[in-house]
Amino acid sequence: MFALTFLGTSASVPSVERNHPALLVEAAGKRILVDCGEGTQRQLLRSGAGFRRLDRILLTHGHLDHVLGIPGLFSTLGLRQSADAMTIHAGPRTLDIVIRMLAGLWGAGRAPIPVEFAPLAEGQVIDAGDFTIDCFPVRHRDTDSFGFVFQSPARRHLLSDRLEVLGVPDGPMRGELAAGRPVVIGDRTIDPEDVLGPPSGGRRLVVIGDTETTDGLSKHVADADLLVIEATFLDRDASTARDYGHLTATEAASFAAANNVKQLVLVHMSGRYPDEEILAEATKVFPITRIAADFDHIVV
Repeated sequence: MFALTFLGTSASVPSVERNHPALLVEAAGKRILVDCGEGTQRQLLRSGAGFRRLDRILLTHGHLDHVLGIPGLFSTLGLRQSADAMTIHAGPRTLDIVIRMLAGLWGAGRAPIPVEFAPLAEGQVIDAGDFTIDCFPVRHRDTDSFGFVFQSPARRHLLSDRLEVLGVPDGPMRGELAAGRPVVIGDRTIDPEDVLGPPSGGRRLVVIGDTETTDGLSKHVADADLLVIEATFLDRDASTARDYGHLTATEAASFAAANNVKQLVLVHMSGRYPDEEILAEATKVFPITRIAADFDHIVV
């Protein structure tokens, strides 16, 4: 299960209702920030999420509306005397921007909290046991951009009726079977296949920040339970979207429809359009679409 809190859903220019981009993803007791736009620390407080157990940031790319919140967040964490190190995962050029930004404020190699910098390359970023995070390259203007796949494995659960029929008592034996190991009861061996149901419960969340095209991304998005992706422009302004390296609502919705996505959430909203107009354009192509607002909470 993945729980998402949208902390900032605006495009480059924030509005009264929308802050700069940031998304909090929570899973298996871990809390991960995707992007950290200006004002993210206050959004964490306003959302009720706070700063506890926050020790990892994934950056989609290095444009300032996605990274300017890092110094303020670090300053606050330092004042709170947080002992946890923060790891920032990003493309090498994006990390260089962040490192120079922090050095300009506190000096080279210094920050209010311990920081580790982890450059991204396509493939696995984190194996947290209960879930994994992979990254893949995304094209957005002159940046080294990445999207992220959060995946929890499907699990097989014990079938209570089979356990009863086979006389497996409550306790350690059931734990052994659940772990895939056979048990012996009297003169009988009970195999896990005798009592385990089919795989179920796996979840797939894909988060893509700014992108000028969806070409080549289908293999990363196919069959996702939830896709979070930008839709900065409407189709009537497709040429302008190309100039600025962004998608239209029609393109985002068509991408979701073509890849069997179960639910589409649009972010990076431009103040030039009413939300209703963006949503109407997208739902014509892919009905299971919603526009995220700041502080929306979605569980996958």
